[in-house]
Amino acid sequence: MAPHRLACIGGGPAGLYTAILARRVLPDCEVTVYERNPRDATFGFGVVFSDETLDNIADADPVSYERIEKEFRYWSDLEIRKGSEVTRSTGHGFAAFPRLRLLQILADRATELGAEVRFETPVDDPESIDADVVVCAEGVNSSMRKRWQSQLDISVRPGAARYAWFGTEHDFGVFTFIFEETPHGVVQAHCYPYIDDGSTFIVELADQTWHKLGLQPDQEFQPGKSDPGTIAFSEELFGRHLDGHGLIGNFSQWIQFPEVTGRNWWSDRYVFLGDAIHTAHFSIGSGTKLALEDAIALVDALGSHENLEESLQSYQESRIPQVESTQRAARTSQDWFENVDRYWSLPDPQFDFQLLTRSQRINLDNLQVRDPVLSEKIVDWWRGSRPLATPPDAPPMFAPFQLREVVLPNRVGVSPMAQYCAVDGVPNTWHLVHLGSRAVGGAGLVMVEMTCVTPEGRITPGCTGLWNDEQAEGFGPIVDFVHDHTDAVLGMQLGHSGRKGGMRVPWEVDGDDYHPLEGEWERLSASPVSFLPDGPVPTEMTQDDMEETTEAFVAATVRSRDLGFNLLELHFAHGYLLSSFISPLTNHRTDGYGGDLEGRLRYPCEVITAVRNVWPDDLPLSVRISATDWADGGTTGDDTVEMARRFAELGVDIIDVSTGQVVSHQQPRYGRLYQTPFADRIRLETGMPTMTVGSVSSVDDVNTVLVAGRSDICLMARPHLVDPYWTLNATMDQGYPGHPWPPQYLMGANTRRRLQDPDDRVREPEQRTL
Repeated sequence: MAPHRLACIGGGPAGLYTAILARRVLPDCEVTVYERNPRDATFGFGVVFSDETLDNIADADPVSYERIEKEFRYWSDLEIRKGSEVTRSTGHGFAAFPRLRLLQILADRATELGAEVRFETPVDDPESIDADVVVCAEGVNSSMRKRWQSQLDISVRPGAARYAWFGTEHDFGVFTFIFEETPHGVVQAHCYPYIDDGSTFIVELADQTWHKLGLQPDQEFQPGKSDPGTIAFSEELFGRHLDGHGLIGNFSQWIQFPEVTGRNWWSDRYVFLGDAIHTAHFSIGSGTKLALEDAIALVDALGSHENLEESLQSYQESRIPQVESTQRAARTSQDWFENVDRYWSLPDPQFDFQLLTRSQRINLDNLQVRDPVLSEKIVDWWRGSRPLATPPDAPPMFAPFQLREVVLPNRVGVSPMAQYCAVDGVPNTWHLVHLGSRAVGGAGLVMVEMTCVTPEGRITPGCTGLWNDEQAEGFGPIVDFVHDHTDAVLGMQLGHSGRKGGMRVPWEVDGDDYHPLEGEWERLSASPVSFLPDGPVPTEMTQDDMEETTEAFVAATVRSRDLGFNLLELHFAHGYLLSSFISPLTNHRTDGYGGDLEGRLRYPCEVITAVRNVWPDDLPLSVRISATDWADGGTTGDDTVEMARRFAELGVDIIDVSTGQVVSHQQPRYGRLYQTPFADRIRLETGMPTMTVGSVSSVDDVNTVLVAGRSDICLMARPHLVDPYWTLNATMDQGYPGHPWPPQYLMGANTRRRLQDPDDRVREPEQRTL
């Protein structure tokens, strides 16, 4: 049943648009908006939309959209000014509008439809409001959110940069990113026009740069007041871009962007929307868009369900996935700007491409559609700057890559995937077909699953091992097949499961990866810390245990060498034995193998040194790490950078960058390419090659990662499970004939599987799609 009375606390875009739609969709509903500020008072200057965001708004209320659209400032280009270098890109499509006019039009429209808009009416006691549903839309500083913080399960994460929001009478014409270098770091400005003689101008800089430049104010400013020192600094630094104009303050102080996330969006009759319940960094320009879309979804839900609880829950469930997706993109974009010094030394074409693709909303394919001239220029630069010759028509993924004396024919890798079907650690015909088919399928690197160096080092009894000669003999036919029939580089991953060993095979227990076997199984770890709260507690390793395990790694390395593997990888990730030494969450030792990072790395470094001593000098050594534990108190980004540096000093050639699986209470932030930023940071801050893995699935994902310089090799697991010939199919996807095919399969080189319509199965033959 639709509500009879609806109240909105907050007369910003979210509250006013809710009032408009409620009066349109629920004509019998009385609507009142309470706004604490006067009618023509607002924070900010312009609001910006991309072309893709306008359709929903136009459909929801054509009248208000038409009035707004008449005053839109449109443009399709954006400009990047990096010092004296200027790059312009086209095809992006933006529309901007004065925030004050937006509020005036929405307030007039709400009043016209019969809503009551009460300005200068703060709400101190929401319980006193006579309404069936109360919409809380006060923005990022919502007092209502604070009142119901525990019920909404709110988290607020302050950004790592400082920013200040200004206006200027200079017309920038297009969206403009300006980067100026100072003695203490890079400072950037985000600028966009919103009227013919006015632009929004946001200045942002890293917190450490802010401190080193001495920009801390010498007094506290009241809310609503601007800091003259902030304005003066920004005008001086960016003066040559302002064409004689100054900056206009409007509550302009150095602040940190708060990322607000609510797990619940309603409590009782109170429902939240817009910045009051979620925020997305201003660098992707989605705040107003999300607020208006929240309003559309909320009013739709209120008119579609029998009771208020169902309506509000439906609203929440419909919006959270979309908002989380936007927040992931915003967080990635925010991180890029907060760490822009990391990218400053990149060649200009790569810096520009990093900037354009930072949020993962634009990728290489998308840029080729938007701006084919710039896209071609960037890809041509990338090909020409490779140390190994790359054909001029080769897509980036087909550029060769060299590690020591080993050359990968392309940048696609098959990630190690446990198959759980060895017997006593001995691989069999399943492994031959599994690994051989993916090598035939064109991948440049094929990694064997984690192969364990001791019997008790296996995750399950079905895991492969390399602690005896029988197991080595089992690997022999696999190595021979890959080398005899393909150009793939074959890599062996060695590891020890540690406290996560002695588990049942997943499909025996409904896919549960961590179901301990019954009976005795020796589990070793850095400290007696179980993986599962009620799981088996491992034994803390003694010095003798460490020496014996190191010897086992060395013996397995010698067997890998003698078998003819091209690359060796040590598994230091995912909470297994060596990982348990690295993470402070699993290493509680008080001897020389615990404590600070240096102590925690001591034993892993001893293993690397011992392995490198017997692994051939002309063959590369890789280490897989968990770059974050996704848990408070765990491994940090600074830790992983230092870790990579230490490993490089010991002869490690490339870092395979994964994350998590170290503790069971982890809170990972999944999403497309969600682990790639960690590989990006290690690569740029250490100069060390990296492999990225995790939700890399498309041809465009791979090409975009490579051209941006975020990683050197893209590993994929699940895509290769369903398509062993992923790389050969990618040659057809991109129309590239230059990659070698097995002669036995060459007849299929121009045959693509046609798209299938699932409904074809139930249609009559004459009705089926062609």
